[in-house]
Amino acid sequence: MSVVKELIRKESDGKLSFGNYMLDKKAKLDNYEVGGDLYKVKTFKEITKLERNGLFVYESVPGTAVSGLFVNENGITFSVEGSEDAQVTLELEAETEYEVAINGVNAGKMKTNLGGKLSFGVELGENCSVAVEVKK
Repeated sequence: MSVVKELIRKESDGKLSFGNYMLDKKAKLDNYEVGGDLYKVKTFKEITKLERNGLFVYESVPGTAVSGLFVNENGITFSVEGSEDAQVTLELEAETEYEVAINGVNAGKMKTNLGGKLSFGVELGENCSVAVEVKK
């Protein structure tokens, strides 16, 4: 996996990839259409953020590159890469319990807050990609 030079792209399997943590200056792309939904990505070394139809989906601090993002009613899966450890925040269903697995290792059950936010840390480093699975 590597950074997404075009900031966001739809993969051949329909999943999304986005983010470029190697940028020194903020870059954004708005109104990227996939399946009738409009996506907006903001990314650079300090933060990566994705919105769908004006609503929060993903954020990492510092910035990351995400590949194979797939969201459905049961949760979300993706791989994430970055130059250093990152805090990831996802928007899911409010006050719902999810199981989180990082690189296939169960990180435990976590409950979203009233706003549906779920945050966790991932250990990253150069040439390191981490698989994340969050499911009900």
